[in-house]
Amino acid sequence: YVDKRELVTLMTLGANPELLVLGYLRNQRLVRDVADIESITVDWEVGAAAVKTRHGIKDIEEKTAHRVVTTGCGQGSMFGGLMDEVDQIALPADAAITQSQLYGLVNTIRLKETTYKSAGSVHACALFSTVSGDADMLLFVEDVGRHNAIDTIAGWMWVNKAPTLATTHPASSGLVFYTTGRLTSEMVIKSAQMGVPVVVSRSGITQMGHQVAQLVGLCAIGRATHKRFLCYTHAERLHLEPGLVALPSALSASFAG
Repeated sequence: YVDKRELVTLMTLGANPELLVLGYLRNQRLVRDVADIESITVDWEVGAAAVKTRHGIKDIEEKTAHRVVTTGCGQGSMFGGLMDEVDQIALPADAAITQSQLYGLVNTIRLKETTYKSAGSVHACALFSTVSGDADMLLFVEDVGRHNAIDTIAGWMWVNKAPTLATTHPASSGLVFYTTGRLTSEMVIKSAQMGVPVVVSRSGITQMGHQVAQLVGLCAIGRATHKRFLCYTHAERLHLEPGLVALPSALSASFAG
């Protein structure tokens, strides 16, 4: 609920409800600044989160009139118009990831104890920083759907004042997003909105996700397991290192080109 108005029902494991709510509002572009939120109250007895804003959400009826059921696990829900401001996203031109950082990121995920390993049926997302030279994990989130996981990370970035707009925060060039799920257009747009220029997935990419990644200048890397990967878009952001073992294929070469 936002200002006593029912907004959406989300299926979640419930580990970080406040962060999920914040990130959802941010990624749906319903709230532009975390300071616009006065409070979030979670009632576990009824399974509801009540958000109180400081000044209300302008044109909320119009903004939420068109709802789209996405392909996300648990039937993710988003509001129409997510593509409207894509052409305004500007990711830092010099942002990149090295091959060794990519391998380190994948290995960190592989070694982590997760709900997926013990029970399955969840998706995971993580935020990494490469500022130190290594791929350092800042946050790891598991939920029933990848959209909830990335929204929770967006909420965490807001609360911790992490850079979310690449045009005003050059430090965001050191951020890398990881997901176990497909790189759909929604996932790519949300990552770009968060100021993350490199996205890595254990899975593949959809046609529309590929198109959006090309448009916004985002490096999309998929099928990343062990030391195998495919770079789908903006391969100039991926710095290969000749000394490392690589397993090239005709498919990866064609995408990299």
